[in-house]
Amino acid sequence: MQPRGLGSVKIRAMTQIQQQVQLLTIEAEHDGQRIDNFLKTQLKGVPKSLIYRILRKGEVRVNKKRIKPEYKLCAGDVIRVPPVRVAEKNELPSANLGVIQRLESQILFEDEAMIVLNKPSGMAVHGGSGLSFGVIEGLRALRPDARFLELVHRLDRDTSGVLLVAKKRSALRSLHEQLRIKTMRKQYLALVRGKWQAHVKVVNAPLRKNDLQSGERVVRVSADGKPSETRFRIVRQFAEATLVECSPITGRTHQIRVHTLHAGHPIACDDKYGEAAFDEKMRSQGLKRLFLHAWKLSFIHPADGREMQMEAPLAPELDGFLEKLAR
Repeated sequence: MQPRGLGSVKIRAMTQIQQQVQLLTIEAEHDGQRIDNFLKTQLKGVPKSLIYRILRKGEVRVNKKRIKPEYKLCAGDVIRVPPVRVAEKNELPSANLGVIQRLESQILFEDEAMIVLNKPSGMAVHGGSGLSFGVIEGLRALRPDARFLELVHRLDRDTSGVLLVAKKRSALRSLHEQLRIKTMRKQYLALVRGKWQAHVKVVNAPLRKNDLQSGERVVRVSADGKPSETRFRIVRQFAEATLVECSPITGRTHQIRVHTLHAGHPIACDDKYGEAAFDEKMRSQGLKRLFLHAWKLSFIHPADGREMQMEAPLAPELDGFLEKLAR
């Protein structure tokens, strides 16, 4: 390991193994740079999706150790870069290339049984309803050799966060059973209008789907609806809004969005169930999307029985908006 404070010189290839594997040593000008950004500049012509894949799978090593994409380089670090196929960029459908590459960078965990990713807001989980391309189609393009890729559950198009995809039918059955018996725990973060009252910890309100003449589907609280329960916990209070953790016990369509509305606290920038004046105020301060994020997902690994807790960090635009509200 070389000490910090070296003069600025170019990165140099120390050696090549089989004329494919590269070992690169990092000089001072790249000290503090994230390794994913560094590799994007070094591996010209290699898709970002492939770069994130080799990082996540541990094929890139720094000082002989596995690292994460956000690892910050230090002067003197030695990076092992595996063989990469530049031609892979032509294997992805060009019309949706940006979407596909973004998906690869959002994968939180992957093994033989499943993929867990942080779904971006604005992306449908599957094609349909006028959409030809969604998360599942993107994953199938990224993993053309995968024989089985199926959604375990769904997130609304404008909701971001943890999404679980099974890679084996046996895994899908196991995870669906956990959903059925309610041992899979979901926790969301939502920014809602006004001061949420601390004593409101549970909303039990039956929900019914209604199809409007326009074809739009809305969900309403109705005595003849399906039993629905959501638990709430205050995370942070602001002058005109509250950040709450929402834990749906049942899994009805639009459940959290309708239950917060039923409690008198609609979610910020909800085009279907929101409150116009509040939404306009939030937008004027910079919020550009529904503030609902699937934060954590806890379940039992379908293959080995491990307890899994996957967490998707808030997108920078949501995190930054909260800090703006706190000023």
